[in-house]
Amino acid sequence: MQLKQTILLLINPLANKKRIAKIFVHISAALSERKIHFTSFTESWPEEINFYKEVWIIGGDGTLNYFLNFYKNIEIPIVIFKGGTGNDFADRLYGNMSVNEQINKVLDAEPRSVDAAKCNERKFINGVGIGFDGEVLKSIKTIRLLGGQVGYLWVVLKKIFSFKERLYQIQYDDNNLSGKFLLVMITNSTRAGGGFMVSPEAEIDDGKLNMILCKPLPVLKRLKYLPVIEKGKHLYEKFILHKKVSNVKIVCEKNTLAQIDGELISGKTFDITVLPKRYLFKY
Repeated sequence: MQLKQTILLLINPLANKKRIAKIFVHISAALSERKIHFTSFTESWPEEINFYKEVWIIGGDGTLNYFLNFYKNIEIPIVIFKGGTGNDFADRLYGNMSVNEQINKVLDAEPRSVDAAKCNERKFINGVGIGFDGEVLKSIKTIRLLGGQVGYLWVVLKKIFSFKERLYQIQYDDNNLSGKFLLVMITNSTRAGGGFMVSPEAEIDDGKLNMILCKPLPVLKRLKYLPVIEKGKHLYEKFILHKKVSNVKIVCEKNTLAQIDGELISGKTFDITVLPKRYLFKY
């Protein structure tokens, strides 16, 4: 068997085991029926993957982020199946396709270039949320227990009443600004939090990132505009600042929690740069 004709299947062992197993059965059956060679890894992933035909990943945004940072120089096409909690980037690529529909789609699809970015040398492909987003992600156990968007919404509602806007110094491209903001998000794709359309105008292949800043809001207005943000109808509200950027440096007044593709990180400075057309995805 030639590895150049073999699909590499990588599975997140920490994700929802029932969901993962169901997806794996679908993929195995579909590839076997078509007599397409594949090999799978769960607990221990191979050190080198570029000699395979392409790589199919079963997991969520966190799994994809781990994959992109584990393999430093990925050259082969990538496919991601929704096996995680949020699955925001997979939804951007495949929408509401069933597993079988997605398999049929990607087997016939030509690889397309997709942008990524790096934050303090860690690569990401969906987005970074600093401050409020990080505080929400601290409650990841609750989010996972309730599941995806429902869990995220529950935690967001709790944080709406207690979170205080933070002071940030922000440099983007050749501009500078400072102020207190409720939300500070740098996105490559449209969705976050398992279904919130925080950056509806983001394009994954335009060589730009989207900076979304939300100015301070009282609690009642936070509650009022939460469903507006969820539906992606907020970009032209007076309290939102939206810019297309290539580079952003965000300095916080103190060490601050953030999420990067749904994974919790912390820092005082977040240095973010776009990586145009960095990866090939089939979608």
